[in-house]
Amino acid sequence: MIDFAEARQLVLQRCPRLPTIAIPVTQSLGFVLAERLIARMPLPRFDASAVDGFAVRRTDIVAASRGTPVTVILQGAVRAGDTRRIKLRPGHTIRILTGAIVPAGADAIVMQEYVRVEQGMVIFTATASIGDNIRFSGDEFRKGEMVLKEGALITPPVVAMLATLGRRRVRVYRKPRVALVVTGDEMCTPGSRLGRGQIHDSNTPGLLASLQAMGIEGVRHFRVGDKPKRIEQTFRRSLAKSDVVVSSGGVSVGSSDFVKDVLGKLGVQRIFWEVAIKPGKPIYFGTRGKKLAFGLPGNPVAAQLGFQLFIKPALLRMMGAASSEPLALMASLTDDLKKRPGRMEFVRGVLTNDAAGRLQVAPTRGQDSHMMGGLAAANCLIHFPSAADRLPVGSDVTVSLLQWSVQ
Repeated sequence: MIDFAEARQLVLQRCPRLPTIAIPVTQSLGFVLAERLIARMPLPRFDASAVDGFAVRRTDIVAASRGTPVTVILQGAVRAGDTRRIKLRPGHTIRILTGAIVPAGADAIVMQEYVRVEQGMVIFTATASIGDNIRFSGDEFRKGEMVLKEGALITPPVVAMLATLGRRRVRVYRKPRVALVVTGDEMCTPGSRLGRGQIHDSNTPGLLASLQAMGIEGVRHFRVGDKPKRIEQTFRRSLAKSDVVVSSGGVSVGSSDFVKDVLGKLGVQRIFWEVAIKPGKPIYFGTRGKKLAFGLPGNPVAAQLGFQLFIKPALLRMMGAASSEPLALMASLTDDLKKRPGRMEFVRGVLTNDAAGRLQVAPTRGQDSHMMGGLAAANCLIHFPSAADRLPVGSDVTVSLLQWSVQ
């Protein structure tokens, strides 16, 4: 049995980065950039107004105030998208709307709240400083400057950034092809009538949902009973057509736990089996060439947490993500926690702010590995260190956010 940190490192060391593909920007959400994004033009492209107001030469209104208003001539108006080349004349002002090109000669924009328009004249009751309310060309990015590094996750703002740069296609890392195998004679399809000793299969829909939340579609999934020959056939087919095979059940030491032996027979090299964590001790990880095989416990909480702790980071690494670590925070514990030393325990918790705005975390009800209610209610995991046997109320503890999406 190995500790959590070593097990995670062994997984991440063996994750091959997948090939790159070029796809339309409109279909890139959830992928990872396989190229550096370089600004092909300055952003903004041109000097533009940041507000609705009036373009001025500062010297024309330098003395304006509430007590001593200054009147200048209204020359005209310019709106966003106006392509005319306009030059502001001395002693004049031009009405300008947000996003419009700043007329030549103007060096400031005065917000319309500080002016009055009367019979073709504009009365200013406030002065301006040079550059006020102007978005200057290249303020955000100069032409040739790097906008985003390779390995950045494509989120909705990144899609918008790509569009801003004028990109129609972008190079990304391919997402892994994943097969899911759920074992167990006791499993029945949710909604079906249960016989004696049977349970509804929550691992198939739950793990499929975890993959879908990462944007991984087209997952081949199978549910098989505890029969060695059928399990071997299913894994053989899954390994042939997938980059990653994820299974649940059949990895412990019972008489019906065949997964480890079957994978070994199919040429999968075992990297580890059993990790000093709770829940999820009998987790399995192996490789066959560049293919990865994970064996999760059958208990549904252990299966979901095993996915979060090991499989999601591995998939992110294969997808080219620069970082695969969940966000960790410090919070004050609201309840006593106790356990036997020897295993790292991931306690399901709810992270909130106390009355003073400080982070606090409370364990959820139902912490056993078969109790999905506690995980369903949780938004974080409380890290209960391996060597510790007690965490008293008020302890500062590390929590990692449960982020079921790709981030």
